[in-house]
Amino acid sequence: MSKFRNLSAAALLLTLAVPAQAGDFGLGRPALLEEIAAWDLDVAPDGKGLPEGSGSVEDGEEIFSANCAICHGEFAEGVDNYPKLAGGEDTLDRDDPVKTVGSYWPYLSTVWDYVHRSMPFGAAQVLTVDEVYAITAYILYSNYLVEDDFVLSNENFLEVAMPNADGFIVDDRETTELPLFSQPPCMTDCKQNVEITMRAAVLDVTPDEAAAN
Repeated sequence: MSKFRNLSAAALLLTLAVPAQAGDFGLGRPALLEEIAAWDLDVAPDGKGLPEGSGSVEDGEEIFSANCAICHGEFAEGVDNYPKLAGGEDTLDRDDPVKTVGSYWPYLSTVWDYVHRSMPFGAAQVLTVDEVYAITAYILYSNYLVEDDFVLSNENFLEVAMPNADGFIVDDRETTELPLFSQPPCMTDCKQNVEITMRAAVLDVTPDEAAAN
């Protein structure tokens, strides 16, 4: 019995010592170009990935009313708790800002990509390219960013200036904040008392002393 046990152990060690070989396992097939294209929908802020097409504010109003207004309102003002797509100007410095396409979103490509990829709710990707351009144009109009005769296309897409385009900064927390919270813990001669110097006013997560007791 020990002879077979030793052989089994040797075989196991040999198996672990040999790296797994990459190659064709006889599963699946290479993806077709049209299958890849069906997933390759993203549009970058510089317009990369944007398909040819166009849509007017006038057409967008009708298409928006039929496909989007049930959640976002006829004027993109939002219905109940569904997102507001228009309004919110000059609210970003408040405790409870209204973040809409006009007040907050820095890139128009995000609007186009989101509508094209995920809308309308429950029936994603049923809209044609021209319909997406039209809806995007109407959302711009609802935020007073274009006139009622505006036609959005892949050719003038990058000419649309978003109000909050310069309102974002590079995320530098890895170099600025992380080192502050990555120091070795204090083990001797540590601070005796802890005092709350600031409060999370909006989230209201700082416990009160009375509540803690």
